Amino acid sequence: VQLVESGGGLVQPGGSLTLSCAGSGFTFSSFAVSWYRQAPGKGRGLVATITSTGGSTNYADSVKGRFTISRDHAKNTVYLQMNNLKPDDTAVYYCNALHSELNYWGRGTQVTVSS
Repeated sequence: VQLVESGGGLVQPGGSLTLSCAGSGFTFSSFAVSWYRQAPGKGRGLVATITSTGGSTNYADSVKGRFTISRDHAKNTVYLQMNNLKPDDTAVYYCNALHSELNYWGRGTQVTVSS
């Protein structure tokens, strides 16, 4: 079982990044997938969630209108498109896959928003 995040990096305020979360070793398409983030010295917080079918999404208030979560079942991948990034978005971003009692985490990818 693997969840692998990619796409993080350094970006200037107002810029954009797209994170990817690729799942393997399990039936990824049956899982709801969420992005969480953890800034230095803070707890891990929910950013966005997409249902297994992709038919429903939810966002933290702090990212609504700026971030978009989507999934490609053919590629077993979930994306987080992040626009108009702010310094407060700086964090390690983690992918989580959840289905019933099964709960998997990736290792995270660093996003740094700085001029």
